[in-house]
Amino acid sequence: MAGRGFTKEVPPIFNEGIHALRNGRWQVMSEPLHNDRPTAGIGLAASFAAAWRLQQPAAEIGLIPCADGGTNLDEWAAGGVLYDNAVAQAKLAQRSSRLSGILWHQGESDCFPDRATLYAEKFAALITQLRAELDVPDIPLIVGGLGDFLTTGLYGQYFTSYKLINDALLAFAHAQPDCYYVTATGLTANGDQIHFNAASQRILGVRYFEAFSKRQNILIPLLHEAEILQTIYNRPVTQKEKKILLEYRFSAGELTQEEFIAQSAALQ
Repeated sequence: MAGRGFTKEVPPIFNEGIHALRNGRWQVMSEPLHNDRPTAGIGLAASFAAAWRLQQPAAEIGLIPCADGGTNLDEWAAGGVLYDNAVAQAKLAQRSSRLSGILWHQGESDCFPDRATLYAEKFAALITQLRAELDVPDIPLIVGGLGDFLTTGLYGQYFTSYKLINDALLAFAHAQPDCYYVTATGLTANGDQIHFNAASQRILGVRYFEAFSKRQNILIPLLHEAEILQTIYNRPVTQKEKKILLEYRFSAGELTQEEFIAQSAALQ
């Protein structure tokens, strides 16, 4: 999932220990993580990584953005453009790091009855091939359910089979080793009633990390997910992070050269 949450609706997550792969190199992560569409926004990966850092403050975490919004499972078949790009990005990351997990959230475009009934079979083939090609047969795979709001919006008639996708993903998690399912219960959407809003994306990321860290399905909302997010948001900004953010503001034209020099000096 690339994510379409509106950035203005949630506090930013910026952490020097969380990186993103850009052009084959690691950079400190900034949001939106994906740039697949002009409407790219908040996804689940940032809060997933931030929750990981709460548990392991010294860990260096790298996110590999490969998602392409609005795509169906056929477009992700092995040998296709999206699949080949994901493999290429992961292999670039493997040059300097160890792959630790796969975060998967997709299925809205497969909610038609003819596609939904074949989802489990196609998904199993995709994941088997991906794990083999990257030589990570036991890598944890976290999958998430589609939102219950899908049938209530302007395009609700296209999502009537969304429960079949959720059932397929949950069944896959039960049947396959090293795979865990995360519920979308209680999460809400943008006004389009298609995409999770930013607040729900943050919660979903926390749930994904809970599934990842405990190696178990998350079938009901977590009691402490709001507290975890507040801890993430209230984390003190380090001196290094302040410097990077200042450089971003200067590069974006928000500060004059004189203001940048003065504020940089104040950080020393």
